[in-house]
Amino acid sequence: MNDRDMIIILFDYYGELLSEGQKNYFIDYYFNNLSLAEIAENFNVSRNAVSKELKLSVDKLNNYEEKLKLYSRDRRLRRLVDQIEDGKLKEKIDKILDE
Repeated sequence: MNDRDMIIILFDYYGELLSEGQKNYFIDYYFNNLSLAEIAENFNVSRNAVSKELKLSVDKLNNYEEKLKLYSRDRRLRRLVDQIEDGKLKEKIDKILDE
């Protein structure tokens, strides 16, 4: 998995912990594929400000994962669930994990 994909996954886990501005910049950059210049123009800020906020956002997401390990734990748990042979039990656990 490349760094970009990992950052997007971490955003799914921890994105709500970012400021509103950081979330907006992140979504525009990573999901809407806007350039730094386009984002800066849309929010009437400098390109440098957008770049700094995106870097800060990525650092925060990585820090949250380093401390909380929600993604890592989820991956380990899903690997264990994949080993369960009882189909009904596996289905029930998958449903809980997807909530």
